[in-house]
Amino acid sequence: MTLLQPIDTTQEPPVPQFSSAEIQAMQRAVLNLATRWGLTDEQLAVLLGDISVRSLQRWKKGQMGRVGVDTATRLSNLLGIHKALRLLFKDAARGYGWIKRPNAHFGGKPALEIMLGGQITDLMRVRRYLDTARAPW
Repeated sequence: MTLLQPIDTTQEPPVPQFSSAEIQAMQRAVLNLATRWGLTDEQLAVLLGDISVRSLQRWKKGQMGRVGVDTATRLSNLLGIHKALRLLFKDAARGYGWIKRPNAHFGGKPALEIMLGGQITDLMRVRRYLDTARAPW
C-alpha cells in the first residue's frame, strides 16, 4: 500500500471567485484601511500590485472599476491582515500602528517594509505570520 498518490495535473487549480459587489466592498475597505495605516497612495499602489495611483484616485472618488484576480487576492490578503491584527490587539490603534513598528520576526524590519516588496507572497508572508500568532496550534 502506497501512501503517496500522484498529483492530477489535468485539473486547473481553484481560482478565488469574488462577485463585483464583493470586490467593490473590498476596495472601499482597503481604502479606509490605508488611511488608518497612514499609507501614501504610492505605497498602497505597490501593495495592490503596482496599480496606477490614478486608478486609486478614481477608487477614492467612488469609481471602483474592475480588478483582476491578482488585485482581488491582494485586497483579500490585506483585509486578512487587518482582521488578524484586530483579533490580536484589543486597542485598535496599536493594531493599526503594528505594521510600521520593527518586528524581530522580519529581521527588525516593520511588516510594511516586507509587504512593500511588491510580491503577493510578501503580503501572504505577513498574513501567515499573524494567523500563526493568533492561533499557534
